Amino acid sequence: MRDVGTIPGLKPEGGWDIPARLNMARQCLSQSSDAIAIKELSGGFCREVSFAELSEMTDGIARRLVREVSPGDRVGVLLSQSPWCAAAHLAIWKIGAISVPLFKLFQHDALASRLGDAGVEYVLTDAEGAAQLSDLATPLMAAEIGIGGDPVSFADTGPEDPAVLIYTSGTTGSPKGALHGHRVLTGHLPGVSISHNHLRDGDCLWTPADWAWIGGLFDVLMPGLALGIPVVAGRLDKFSANACAALVARAGVRNVFFPPTALRMLKTDGMSIPDLRSVASGGEPLGAEMLEWGRSAFGLEINEFYGQTECNMIASSCATDFPVRPGCIGKTVPGHEIAVLDADGQPTADEGDVAVRRGSASMMLEYWNNPSATADKFRGDWLITGDRGIWEGDYLRFVGREDDVITSAGYRIGPSEIEDCLLTHPDVATVGVVGKPDELRTEIVKAYVVLKPGAATSEKVLQDWVRGRLAHHSFPREIDFLDVLPMTVTGKVIRKELKRRAAAEQEADQ
Repeated sequence: MRDVGTIPGLKPEGGWDIPARLNMARQCLSQSSDAIAIKELSGGFCREVSFAELSEMTDGIARRLVREVSPGDRVGVLLSQSPWCAAAHLAIWKIGAISVPLFKLFQHDALASRLGDAGVEYVLTDAEGAAQLSDLATPLMAAEIGIGGDPVSFADTGPEDPAVLIYTSGTTGSPKGALHGHRVLTGHLPGVSISHNHLRDGDCLWTPADWAWIGGLFDVLMPGLALGIPVVAGRLDKFSANACAALVARAGVRNVFFPPTALRMLKTDGMSIPDLRSVASGGEPLGAEMLEWGRSAFGLEINEFYGQTECNMIASSCATDFPVRPGCIGKTVPGHEIAVLDADGQPTADEGDVAVRRGSASMMLEYWNNPSATADKFRGDWLITGDRGIWEGDYLRFVGREDDVITSAGYRIGPSEIEDCLLTHPDVATVGVVGKPDELRTEIVKAYVVLKPGAATSEKVLQDWVRGRLAHHSFPREIDFLDVLPMTVTGKVIRKELKRRAAAEQEADQ
């Protein structure tokens, strides 16, 4: 991997380059005033927003916020991809408050739980968002509340001062608020740059992922601003392969973060997108078949990266630095320290718990108002991700989430490999694999499959497909065909819902 002296966020001699006083808004607004910060796509037009304009938008909001908000207060941001979404977060950080990203597709209860838990009184939003909020919080129209005046001073914050409260997507339980300090952006810079084969002049970033999630906000938007790489604000009302390709061409996108779900949709539609310099993906493993498709569809290797809301961008592939290895999520990103721990909390070469040592700049400060969950997340000096992994040299292979690993007849089976295998079948669109309780084997492998439109196949055909490609004990003993799989808003299969379904089936069978 490239010398750390050329990797943003790190000192030439190694270690994080974090000053004693740090404000993320300053980090993101430090480029030349006439440089392009954001390309806004709307109604077929592409408007370029300079850093000078973005700074003016930020100050306009900040001047109003200081009338209502004190340092440390939580302020919601309920906006889709737009320059105003960026300015809203920057204004909150600039005055020393804490931003709380909120997803436009949240319904009442999802908004209520997050706003109530965070103690949010004001939310920066638009007319649509104000209607969603109802009486849950006071809406402030980001594009309308600006007040003229002198430039707003940056709050005198440090790297450990709270800046952003991001709620997890809830794949393994109720969403928890991960509280991050102003150092979190610095912690993302090395991994973001590496996952795009080292970002450079002439690049242009975009993701279909909403900026309400850490993948949109800190894997694309804020690192792009901090590094002076233009970011495209082009949220698709409905993702489609044709709309995606048109957006990339119209905005001159060179670097894309595609969640796995988006890649699967592109593959299903047979879409290829030329002229990209990098494609990064994270959230769940892709598998060899998807990586091979990416080579033909994009003419390049897809770089997988790894992390979670609590501690993100800690491992990544980088095709320009080392070969991409199917089934592995890359190597440790410089600045972070990853270990695979055994049951006694000691590093092991065998399968174990993936953990990150304290000191990672992208590591959360704590779970908001949840000291017991915070304590449970750590084991000594290590943050436990909840994922299982194993080292292959210096490559990290993802086995599965701890609570997703299937125990069958004494074997420990990761669902991802089986899902990857099933996805190579020409009739399969998407799949979720879980363990179904079984008196004899403890669990059996159960697959829930969604077929491609017009496709027809059988349980036995798919069982034989896996049996002929993976270990015999890994083939799914039961397969159900569904119209849709339960998904989070970020496009991850909710395996806990499938496990609940499988458990209910087992009870009904008795």
